Amino acid sequence: MKIGMIIGSLSSQSINRRLAMALQRLAPEDCEILEIPISSLPLYNYDLDDNFPAVAREFKSAIEQCDGLLYVTPEYNRSIPGALKNAIDWASRPAGQGVLGRPSGVIGTSPGMIGTALAQQHLKGILLFFNAPVMGQPEGYIQFTPEVIDAEGNIENAGTENFLRGWVTSFCGFVARQSR
Repeated sequence: MKIGMIIGSLSSQSINRRLAMALQRLAPEDCEILEIPISSLPLYNYDLDDNFPAVAREFKSAIEQCDGLLYVTPEYNRSIPGALKNAIDWASRPAGQGVLGRPSGVIGTSPGMIGTALAQQHLKGILLFFNAPVMGQPEGYIQFTPEVIDAEGNIENAGTENFLRGWVTSFCGFVARQSR
């Protein structure tokens, strides 16, 4: 099974990138998680629908090759980052040619106690608009501290590792059930 992973932060030092790397390592052997980068997408502009940029076509093609989509998102101002919303806009266009209806999972980390809960709720609402089946449980609101996940995505806390292994295993199972 092939899972496309979209990381909502553009920063190479992102704590959500660390979380994404950890999830890739913890995924079951039959579940390959590959990042679909969003940093090279230009700002979405309706005027380009008739002359869709090559980078946006490649982005949509990468999504089409996946059985499911995993969104790893930070929370910016109590919502999703603009770069992630921009990627969603490109993937949904031109009208009627969107590719976001795949089984989806949403997780994220932040230093705050509610660990991206508001951003995840906004993102889930957006995904439901595209009729994407979205995993409801378990939820993954991870409060980040430097000792939880290091810069290479190694998990330093056994409890966090067990939770994330269970979460990604549940997500891969969700995608498999939705794909039948």
